[in-house]
Amino acid sequence: MQVTIDKNSGYCFGVEFAIQMAEDELAHEPTLYCLGDIVHNSMEVERLHQQGLRIIDREQLATLHDCKVLIRAHGEPPETYQLALQNNLELIDASCPVVLKLQNRVKHAFDASQRQDGQIVIYGQPGHAEVAGLTGQTGNRAIIVMNEADLDQIDFSRPVTLFSQTTKSTAGFYKMKALMEARIQAAGGALESFDANDSICRQVSNREPALSRFATEHDVIVFVSGRKSSNGKALFSVVQQHNPRSYFVENETEVEDAWFVGASTVGICGATSTPLWLMRQVAERIEGVSELV
Repeated sequence: MQVTIDKNSGYCFGVEFAIQMAEDELAHEPTLYCLGDIVHNSMEVERLHQQGLRIIDREQLATLHDCKVLIRAHGEPPETYQLALQNNLELIDASCPVVLKLQNRVKHAFDASQRQDGQIVIYGQPGHAEVAGLTGQTGNRAIIVMNEADLDQIDFSRPVTLFSQTTKSTAGFYKMKALMEARIQAAGGALESFDANDSICRQVSNREPALSRFATEHDVIVFVSGRKSSNGKALFSVVQQHNPRSYFVENETEVEDAWFVGASTVGICGATSTPLWLMRQVAERIEGVSELV
């Protein structure tokens, strides 16, 4: 049984940059605090914990003074930076450049919408760190939507500006855009007052077609990702659409021998938050199965 790791899977630039910054700091600091999981992968979080990275939440951040805190790739709202100034915290800012650019776009769009009685809508996962950073640019007044039912929050007779969380599905974004256009027309509004911005990271969206091809090239697909990963959920749905024999695992301990009966090729792939070392561990586990199947 041939086992192949997808060469296009693994860390995106933003995650790789954040982890490198953490490791650089930990090389000469015994402890570094990080606001939230540095990456939505428990195995990688544990590896960095062993090096001295300590994950904290917002309540804990408020109690810290005179120390270093890493801002992860997801970005942060303005109040985090204000608190850092008040508490004399040195921020190691690893916010992804793509996310920072989007935050700036959302802030400018919000300022413009205030003059036009408009609304800012974010297609994204409520509670997600990146979404919190984006809505923070609007004083937390942006409307967050994930499905059609969420659209009931919007007044479609008023101008609407739509953005997307950078790691959402492209297909999902355009489906939401079409639903919103239908609502605008039903409400008697003007489509000219609807500004839809496809702000999905191209490093993420470009993986979808490559992953679709990869899924069809193998008998069985094992997708490796943390269950908290929004990007992981989106990419796994792409894999499932093209290969019904697809399985989601967080690590090699979740692999089941029965998945590979009759298979001659197995493909291993993962999210933008999945480290290569973890996919290699899964590959070694499956290679052990191939001797039995």
